[in-house]
Amino acid sequence: MQPGATERIARNTLLLYLRQILVIVVSLYSVRVVLRVLGIEDYGIYNVAVSVVALFKFLSGSMATAAQRFFSFELGRKDHERLRRTFCLVLMIQVMIAVIVILAAETGGVWFLVHRVVLPVERLPAALWVFQCSLASFLASLIAVPYLAVIIAREKMEVYTFVSMLEAVLNLAAVQMLRLFSMDALVLYGILMLLVSLVVSSAYISVCLKRYPESRFHFDWDPGLFASILGFMGWNLFGAGAGVAKNQAINLLLNMRFGPMVNAARGIAAQVNGAVISFSQNFTTAVRPQIIKHYALDEHEVMLRLVFGSSRISGVLMLCFVLPLYLEMPLVMRLWLQQTPPYVVAFTRLVLLDAMIDSISYPLMTAAQATGRIRLYQSVVGGILLLNFPVSYLALHFGCPAESVLVIAIIIAV
Repeated sequence: MQPGATERIARNTLLLYLRQILVIVVSLYSVRVVLRVLGIEDYGIYNVAVSVVALFKFLSGSMATAAQRFFSFELGRKDHERLRRTFCLVLMIQVMIAVIVILAAETGGVWFLVHRVVLPVERLPAALWVFQCSLASFLASLIAVPYLAVIIAREKMEVYTFVSMLEAVLNLAAVQMLRLFSMDALVLYGILMLLVSLVVSSAYISVCLKRYPESRFHFDWDPGLFASILGFMGWNLFGAGAGVAKNQAINLLLNMRFGPMVNAARGIAAQVNGAVISFSQNFTTAVRPQIIKHYALDEHEVMLRLVFGSSRISGVLMLCFVLPLYLEMPLVMRLWLQQTPPYVVAFTRLVLLDAMIDSISYPLMTAAQATGRIRLYQSVVGGILLLNFPVSYLALHFGCPAESVLVIAIIIAV
């Protein structure tokens, strides 16, 4: 391992955990306040409207993974000219994706929300407001993806930590503002979340433009590199699309079968899941650039030791958080929410089991992505994950309870 790499990983991991503690505290408190202000039904409507936009988020996720891989690879080889060209091409691809998302969301997304999602008629205008705000927020984060990828590839986790803490503080302020205005709380919440996203995206872009020369855009066309990035991204799209089918598409299936109350429960479960799983993902985020850089330097034995060691640590971290939460979930929900929506305890327990199984694989995924040859990996893993949607659809069609979709997800994850 490169000199100082272990210390850098440890420092970055600590920074990410400090960031995550604040984010979790704010997130859990925010859910409690938002649930009280909006009510269970409106909170469910918010999660459904956001889920329609989230169907497009696999585009952002696949591009972020591709950008981090190529940036870390060039930094490992110390080829700064090729790094600059790579950034320019990644940013151009992001703009093209943004145009595609706008066209798809404003046609198919709006149609689906109006004609297929189960909502009270009188709340449809508010749901459309939330949808448009969520779409604008997603586009802002989409454009910021290459800049955030530069920060992570350079292992500048202090910047990532600071901006994330700023985001947490702004989210907390937004939640408090819900009590200060007399307008529709659901619409106001969507607008405030958009403003937070714009500030956060602007912060990442501003830091990169000031500190890192490669993030200053200059048109530089390289057909071979463009094809390489697009090919890597294309296979990542397949895997990310399978993840969307597992999460957001299932959320919409539940809505059409059981209504927004179940979406509220699944939204709360997702918050707990996100808080817990981030402890495992933070460690992987800290170690990911090192895995890719060691591969770029042909230090495969060192890379594999790092991969397997971090995989074990990720699994142990998840076990430490999941086990006590699983056992004491009814008490946790009573203390946290005071009013516990139907399904929420069962949903949260099941998503935590699913997350624990997945946590072991994060460093292994990074190793596969480091090679740049991910066709076989994404074909097999993504193909298995895609089974979530048809199997869940059949289960609900034949009258299985709402919890069945999460049991199916756990079986497929194994």
